[in-house]
Amino acid sequence: VSVKGFPDVLWRHYSCLEPLILSSLWLYSTDSFLVISPSEPIVAMLGTDAMLPCHVFPAMSVENMELRWLRSEFSEAASLVDFKGRTELVKDYITEGRVSVRIYSLRISDSGIYKCFFKKGSDFQEATLELKVIGVGSGPRVFMVGPEDTGIRLTCTGKGWFPQPEVQWKDATGEKISSLSEVETQDDEGLFQIEASLIVRDRSKREVSCSMKNPFFGQEQVETISIPESFFPRASPWMAAFAGTFLILGIFLGNINCFTSSSVALLHIFLHSPFLVFVSFLRPTSIHCGMTYFSLPVSAVAVTLDPDRVHPNLKLSENRKKVSLMENAPENCDASVNQGPGESETIFSVLGQNCFTTGRHYWEIEVNIGTEVGPETRWAVGVCSDTVNTDGWFVESPEKDVWVIAYKKGVLTSPQGSLSLRQHPQRIGVFLDWEDGDVSFYNMVGGSHIYSFSGITFYGTLCPYLSLQGPSTLLQMARFHSFSLPCSTLLYIFRGRGRGKGGGGNGGRHLWGRTLGVIWKPI
Repeated sequence: VSVKGFPDVLWRHYSCLEPLILSSLWLYSTDSFLVISPSEPIVAMLGTDAMLPCHVFPAMSVENMELRWLRSEFSEAASLVDFKGRTELVKDYITEGRVSVRIYSLRISDSGIYKCFFKKGSDFQEATLELKVIGVGSGPRVFMVGPEDTGIRLTCTGKGWFPQPEVQWKDATGEKISSLSEVETQDDEGLFQIEASLIVRDRSKREVSCSMKNPFFGQEQVETISIPESFFPRASPWMAAFAGTFLILGIFLGNINCFTSSSVALLHIFLHSPFLVFVSFLRPTSIHCGMTYFSLPVSAVAVTLDPDRVHPNLKLSENRKKVSLMENAPENCDASVNQGPGESETIFSVLGQNCFTTGRHYWEIEVNIGTEVGPETRWAVGVCSDTVNTDGWFVESPEKDVWVIAYKKGVLTSPQGSLSLRQHPQRIGVFLDWEDGDVSFYNMVGGSHIYSFSGITFYGTLCPYLSLQGPSTLLQMARFHSFSLPCSTLLYIFRGRGRGKGGGGNGGRHLWGRTLGVIWKPI
């Protein structure tokens, strides 16, 4: 590359740099000068705009100079085409010797070293400046994966970060805990996805936080999880083997004495054989001693959404695992703000293709309401009769063969009223027992029971049900924690029966101890 008026030695010096010319202004002058740029890196957020400023000393007009900004090094991902239409020379203070290049809609590939050249006559000067584009992604999200090596394994996940975030576990006192492992991957845009693991063995460290911090920007995000003491393994190896044998055979365990206090898990049998692997451990709402326990084989369902049973205002992802509102879809303005319970309204819903006429089934849904949360934001998950009309007006209620929990007007609700949860649920487990007439919901992040419909007499076919409203709301059929379960999978869910007042539902017989633990094995 050669340019008239530039000494050959200069271009020989930069021939290996393959310079990227962002902007140039051809003018002339004669006085001597220095070019000065910021000494610290310019840090800007992904998707925003950035200014690359340079100025001369002493201050003078540079209207009669030739100005150039060059990218001194870049990867194959960065080329002239990448900057086309995204740069502008800012000359507001050109008479004072201050000029900048603005780059619009920053990309990760824009990060790097830039040089600005000021030339007048045969004299030229340069300065170097660095641009760092950062991404502060989503997360961290902390999950209890299950028991491992006399403790509880936790995972902390995040995505959409750049550069790679600093991950740090801490206990309730602020003491740092080292990760057991960290796995990082980058997507096509160069953004990092990270998963860190930790095994908590010390019962005194039941409250654990995971933080992710951008090393350039210093912005940090934290999530804390509390592990109930009863979740820690206590059973001896021979007891686990004994229980495992009975679980595999599906044999009634019968009349096990209860040994924990209320609002904690009942069963402390964690299996480490290659045939049974712990997936989740769910906390019941209330516990009374003297119950009877048994194992139930449950089908783990990889639900696919039905393109023939989806409201026209909703769109499905290509793999039919995600549903969101169609762009420019009308809001539900037909429903009055003062609408009373039981009144029909327009519902944007979709059914799952996996429908059931018998058996016990379990699936999970990830809920993301985004940042644009407004009064129109709503969602509902559960089961319904396959006769529900997804195109018209109806009521999401058991009387209409729809059994759901719903989020509307900023509150999580059931047919009996609002549900008290400290945080918006991000991952919900749904358990359907067709014969037993039970539909139960669980918060899979905290491991707690949310609500149950029980004592129902089902007729006909039941299908997974989702509905949503709001521009940033997204529902996704989830994989089972860190496991990708095949369709031919058997779950064992421990449940306890009791007498007296139940923990919510539809009347009839109630269950004291809801789901206590979930274990799966390939079949």
